[in-house]
Amino acid sequence: MQEYFYQLADHLTGLIRGSEVYTCSFSAEDSDFVRFNRSAVRQAGTVTQRYLSLSLIDGMRHSGASITISGDFALDCAQAARLVSGLREKLPYLPDDPHLLYATEVRSTEHHGKNQLPEDSGAIVTAILDAGRGRDLVGLYAAGGIHNGFANSLGQRNWFSSYSYNFDWSFYHQTDKAVKESYAGFVWNPREFTHKVETAAAELAVLAQPPRTIEPGRYRVYLAPAALDDLIGLLNWGGYGLKDHRTKQTTLLKMIENGVRLHPSVSIYENTNDGVAANFQSAGFIKPDRVTLIDKGTFRDCLVSPRSAKEYGVVTNGADDGEMPESIEVAAGDIPMEDVVRRLDTGVYINNLWYLNYSDRSACRITGMTRFATFWVENGRIVAPLNVMRFDETLYRALGENLLGFTAERDLLLDAGTYGGRSTSSSRMPGALVKEFTFTL
Repeated sequence: MQEYFYQLADHLTGLIRGSEVYTCSFSAEDSDFVRFNRSAVRQAGTVTQRYLSLSLIDGMRHSGASITISGDFALDCAQAARLVSGLREKLPYLPDDPHLLYATEVRSTEHHGKNQLPEDSGAIVTAILDAGRGRDLVGLYAAGGIHNGFANSLGQRNWFSSYSYNFDWSFYHQTDKAVKESYAGFVWNPREFTHKVETAAAELAVLAQPPRTIEPGRYRVYLAPAALDDLIGLLNWGGYGLKDHRTKQTTLLKMIENGVRLHPSVSIYENTNDGVAANFQSAGFIKPDRVTLIDKGTFRDCLVSPRSAKEYGVVTNGADDGEMPESIEVAAGDIPMEDVVRRLDTGVYINNLWYLNYSDRSACRITGMTRFATFWVENGRIVAPLNVMRFDETLYRALGENLLGFTAERDLLLDAGTYGGRSTSSSRMPGALVKEFTFTL
C-alpha cells in the first residue's frame, strides 16, 4: 500500500506545471467490525477504504479536494489527473492566502507499526461471547490497520501505519442502568480482558439493587479513567491552541493571564510517539514525539498549526489546523487502582460522564451529567447505584486545590468513532481522587 501511494505521488509530480506545488495526504484502513447485542453477533464485516486529499498551490493561492481511490493504478491516475486539472482551473479566481504555510524542507519518514493482531479474530469473538453468557452484552469490536501518508512535489514522502483493536461495550441491566467499559490496545491479552469483565460483572450486580438519590452538594469523588478522559477531553476544544491563546478565547485563560495553577501532580502531554495518529500533518510538517502542554500544574506550550505559525510569526510544532491533541496523556500518580474505593471512603464513584459543556468558558467551569455505573460508597465499600446527577465544577478546583491524587495505573482509551473511518485519537488516563466535587441536581 505504501509503494502504491508513492507511485501515485510520483505520477502527480509529473502533472505539475511551472511554479505549481502540490501536497497530498493519503488515509486508509483495513478493519474488521463485529457488532454485538444481547450477547450475540448481530453484524460482522470487513471495511477496506482509501482516500487521497490533494492541495494544488501556486504562489499564495491554493485549492484542494479529496477523492476515493480504488487501487487500480490506471483508474486512479486518470482520476488524479482530472482532479489536478479541476484545481488548476480554480486557482486564477482565488485570492492570495496570507497564512498559507507548507513544508519546503524535505523530511521523509517511515513508521511501520508491528501488526500483533491475530489473523483470525474468531478467538476474540468467542471470548466476547463467553463474557456475555447470561448477561445482556452490547458493543462494537473494531480492529485492523490504519495507514497514513504524505507526499509533495518537492520530493518529501512520509508513511505511518498502526495496528490496533478497540472493544467498546456495556453490560446492560435495565432502563438507564448499564456498566460501560472499553478494552483497547495493540496485543489482545486474555487475562486483562477477563479482569475487565469480572470488574464489570461485579458492578452489574450492584446495579440490580435499588438506586439512591443524593442531595445536591459537594462530595468526595473518584473519577475513573473514562470519566477523567471526558473532562480532559473538553479542554481539547480551545484549551491548547495558539490561536485560541492569542485571541484570548482559550478555556485556560486564567492560567495564562492570572497565574492560576493546577495541582503540582497534573502534567498533560501530546504524546504522539505512543499514540495511533500519524507523526506528520497535512502540510508536511513533522510532529515532535511529545509536546508538554501542562507541566506540574503550570501551562507550558501551545499546539501550533502552520497557519497560526504564519499568522503570529512563530515556529509550528506540527499541529493540525484544529490545534487539538490527538494523543493526549495525563501523567500517572501513586494511588494503586485496587486501593481506590478504600481511599474514597465515603462518596461517589463515577465511571462515565456525558453531555459535557462549558458553563463558564473563561473560568474553565464545566457542567455535565453522570452516566452508566455511578455508585455510592460508604466506609470504603460500594453499597448502591446512584441515579443520574448533574455536576458543575471548575477544573481549577477539581484538578487543583481539591485533587488528592491520580492512580498509578492508566488506561489506554481509543476513540471509538468511525465516522468516515476509524478515529486515530487516543488517550492514556489515570483515575483521579477528588476531595470535593459539586453536584447541582
